[in-house]
Amino acid sequence: MEKRTIELVQSSFEKVAPIAETAAKIFYDKLFELDPELEKLFPASNPEAMKGQGNKLMTMLASAVSGLTQLDKLIPILENLGKTHVGYNVEVSHYDTVGAALLETLSIGLGEDFTPEVKEAWTETYNVMASVMKTAAYGEVA
Repeated sequence: MEKRTIELVQSSFEKVAPIAETAAKIFYDKLFELDPELEKLFPASNPEAMKGQGNKLMTMLASAVSGLTQLDKLIPILENLGKTHVGYNVEVSHYDTVGAALLETLSIGLGEDFTPEVKEAWTETYNVMASVMKTAAYGEVA
């Protein structure tokens, strides 16, 4: 991953971090809008549980974003996360939906700061992370 890509992702995430709770809500709203079936995988009927889920999401994202400069340490974490998500009934196709929801969330959260260059950096970063997770969970995935 190129240094510029990492810088764009990290600097843009710093702008989202202060609105982490709102960003998490936007993310899950988008996720369930894109694929209502995914609500079954989450405690959506329990607002406090979803708030906790949102906290986990934002904490994981913050860790992953900060870890981009040390991929050797981040990759085993992502591999474990991918394997864990199999137990939550996450399917390979869900990763595309999550990626779309993430990009929409960033677009809303960053507004005009979500430039084409930032979008491309996030897309590349998410695709790398998702690829590591899917390969760990399901083996080689096309």
